[in-house]
Amino acid sequence: MENLVQEAIANVNFAAIMPSLVLTLFGMAILLVSVFLPRGSTTPVAWLSVVALVVTGFVSLGAWNNPEVGFYGHVALDNFATFFNIIFLVSAALTILISDDYLRREGYPVGEYYPLILFATAGAMWMASGTDLLTIFLGLEVLSVSLYVLAGFFRGQLRSNEAGLKYFLLGCFATGFLLYGIALLYGVTGTTNIADIGMYFAQNPAYISNIMTLGGVGLLSIGFLFKIGVVPFHMWTPDVYQGAPTPITAFMSAGPKAAAFAGFLRVLLLALPALQPEWSTMFWILAVLTMIVGNVIAISQTDIKRMLAFSSIAHVGYALVGLVAANEIGISGILFYLLAYTFMNIGAFAVLVLAGKKGEDNLTLDGMAGFGYKRPFLAVAMSIFLVSLMGIPPTAGFAGKFYIFAGAVEAGYIWLVVIGVLNSAVSLYYYLRVMVYMYFRDPAEDFGWVKMPAAAVVSIVLSVVGVLYLGVLPGAVMEIAKLAIF
Repeated sequence: MENLVQEAIANVNFAAIMPSLVLTLFGMAILLVSVFLPRGSTTPVAWLSVVALVVTGFVSLGAWNNPEVGFYGHVALDNFATFFNIIFLVSAALTILISDDYLRREGYPVGEYYPLILFATAGAMWMASGTDLLTIFLGLEVLSVSLYVLAGFFRGQLRSNEAGLKYFLLGCFATGFLLYGIALLYGVTGTTNIADIGMYFAQNPAYISNIMTLGGVGLLSIGFLFKIGVVPFHMWTPDVYQGAPTPITAFMSAGPKAAAFAGFLRVLLLALPALQPEWSTMFWILAVLTMIVGNVIAISQTDIKRMLAFSSIAHVGYALVGLVAANEIGISGILFYLLAYTFMNIGAFAVLVLAGKKGEDNLTLDGMAGFGYKRPFLAVAMSIFLVSLMGIPPTAGFAGKFYIFAGAVEAGYIWLVVIGVLNSAVSLYYYLRVMVYMYFRDPAEDFGWVKMPAAAVVSIVLSVVGVLYLGVLPGAVMEIAKLAIF
């Protein structure tokens, strides 16, 4: 017994979970601090949360090219995890910067909001660092539980209640599929360790076509595909995105989606490379369906939040193109694209946060008429984000799509690239329509309610800089992304 205890202690390496540990400790401390602040005073908590994210960022960067493995190989803080940690931290910081004034405007200045974002980010980190299926599952649950609360945070609003309830019920259902898939793979291989599963199939190729193996992979994929928002597991996305608080919608479209991609990529590339022909074919079909459904339905939307929700579905389809290719440029292109998407999508939602009235009933195409004349700075920023979402140079969206499509061309998936380019052309219609309303429609209102809080302006400026830098000088970040893949 003593030997077992000593062995367990020897395998506990806190350096492997240091970024998430630091962030969790900050989250608990901030939760305690918020108790002693006057009711409605959330600004100190918001800035403490930003400080927590900055400190965690420095801790994460210290692990670059200095991997740490701990807890019996269940967690690995490698370059892959570090790259994704930066995406999570950036998305959380940009979200917090646009939240404080928004919460006061909507009548919910509650300090617990910020620790929930930090805990969700910590869960995302565990998903990216997890080298065991159960570790990834634990990270997913920490992330999801926090998001369930945040999606329904405005408990006095029917839309927010609906968003939280739908996300909770469908999320639990998808988690059941994920767990069942883990159980089947454990039944076949006798382990939940990702590397050991890959080794087992390499040594026992006869089990690759086993019905339990295929069933386990299928059920496991459903759990991840739900979180990513792939068609036909996307139905929760528009309702939840529309009903959730707008900063949380922005956060959900970036950080948690990247976390699901991180966990899924590690499982597919390390545990299931022997099944690559099968899952490449499956993702080819899903990528096409996701791009087409997301773009076609977005065309008919007049609510801008709902339009961006369907747009996010289409962008998941573009990212899946890199997964189909499954080569160096395709996989590193996914990492680059997720970082680029974080800046352009959160930036777009940040503008909507400032443009919205209390209740946000004006966030429609008609409600944005003349916005470019009345609020030129915000309109120009929104235009830059929309141009990037279209994939037009010299923006991050163009560079991201270029790398992903280049990977697919290199792998021989020419027709998939053609379909992707055609879908990008379709998306021009609904993105340009927002710009048309901002600049070519007479303003129905003077937008006098629009305030320009310093924190939100910083978030928008950082997003613009990120979009333009990644578009004009993408090479350095792409090289870093290549160093982050396995």
